Amino acid sequence: MLNILVCVKQVPDVDLVKMDPETGNLVREGVPTLTNPLDLNALEAAVQMKEKYGGELTVITMGPPMAESTLRECLAVGATKAAIVTGRPFGGADTLSTSYSIVKAADMLGKFDLIFCGKESVDGATGQMGSQLAERFDASQITGCLLIEEVNEEEGYIIAQREMETGAETVKATLPCLLTVEKQNYRGRIPNLKGKLASKKAAIETFTENNIDGLDLNKIGEPGSGTIVPRIYPPDLPEPGQIIDEGSTEKSVAKLMDMLAEKGAI
Repeated sequence: MLNILVCVKQVPDVDLVKMDPETGNLVREGVPTLTNPLDLNALEAAVQMKEKYGGELTVITMGPPMAESTLRECLAVGATKAAIVTGRPFGGADTLSTSYSIVKAADMLGKFDLIFCGKESVDGATGQMGSQLAERFDASQITGCLLIEEVNEEEGYIIAQREMETGAETVKATLPCLLTVEKQNYRGRIPNLKGKLASKKAAIETFTENNIDGLDLNKIGEPGSGTIVPRIYPPDLPEPGQIIDEGSTEKSVAKLMDMLAEKGAI
């Protein structure tokens, strides 16, 4: 039976996030959070593999304690175990330190045959986590997975279709394998009442900087981040354009020439 891991993230509703014009910081207070929608596609693919081949499905996230709600959402639709990496020292992490923290915690949960991720998060949209996790897990990788055709645990391989610019290709990779998943064939499912009730009672394992074996504090949070964002600000937009429509091409061109002449452009 397969041992499956799904990496998920709780994100703010980006449509409701605003920016403080004075500080340039994002104002997240009072903004509702949700499970990264693209991670739900990865979760659905993982649940289908568990249902087809059997095994255990663990979901893991890094974030504040409130991110447990995302894990319970995943438990409600088919995950069997959940874990959260949390604590102030993990704050301010970029993808480099986040991937390190996730893998160090996941190593304490066992070895995984399949690791699933959404292709990116809607709040950062870097698309870097999948590749970084694959490298840290020492796993092969299939990006843009459209459809999983076969998983052969005994012979240690997976066959899947992946999206390409001009269509799709079928690839074979060795296990363990990390997949970033497209939504076409793996749309997130809605939990039933039984799943919701069970998820509320489920235990969630908590990892902090104090109970992860071999954790290097210089590699987590801001100290371990290779990129630092000092400020976020809206771009300076140019003056809006003007549509010239005088009823005919000749009149529109004449109007344009007059406007250019007034500005000294001709």
